[in-house]
Amino acid sequence: MGKKMLPVGIEDFETLRTIDFYYVDKTGMIKELLSNWGFVNLFTRPRRFGKSLNMSMLKCFLEIGADASLFDGLKISEEKDLCERFMGKYPVVSVSFKGVEGLNYESALSQMTKAIGDEASRFGFLRNSDRLSEDDKIKYKQLTTADPTGSNVYSMSENVVIGSLNTLSELLAKHFQKKCVILIDEYDVPLAKANEYKYYPKMVTLIRGMFHAALKTNP
Repeated sequence: MGKKMLPVGIEDFETLRTIDFYYVDKTGMIKELLSNWGFVNLFTRPRRFGKSLNMSMLKCFLEIGADASLFDGLKISEEKDLCERFMGKYPVVSVSFKGVEGLNYESALSQMTKAIGDEASRFGFLRNSDRLSEDDKIKYKQLTTADPTGSNVYSMSENVVIGSLNTLSELLAKHFQKKCVILIDEYDVPLAKANEYKYYPKMVTLIRGMFHAALKTNP
């Protein structure tokens, strides 16, 4: 038998499984998470542990339209009841703050706006959803409107950014009439960079507000 390729630097589960790289089966994590779940879960592991790949795995498993074949032959595929109940059943918001590392607050805010706006743009069908009100569609437009000045990719205000994950999950829940899963990767990068470049108070206020809205007061 020929050897498979090593997935050096690959953090996307679908790519890894589609091209058939070597993969250490960590899908047992899905069963553990869903069997012993909390409304909010925080994963703290050392660098290069595979956190981002596991986040991608969760998205591929839970998101509506999931490709079940990605999990063929993996441990989780043996859990027939769990797969029937959870695989492909939820709208998923998945955002990574890996690139939010500006030298100043304004630059970092712009990079965060891009990360959120790019994710919101995946759900363009919300613009024409029969289940959303006109006010809801205005909220969605605030997340995806291009900046006419060209200084940023999206024209979100700071307040819109703070409420963005809450807003997007709310709109998806209304459209699909199902609770929404929110996955946030590399949440610590903006804080570490803000501390390094001396704008930590502003960034921690932004992150605190965003996470409070998305994870604490969000039904």
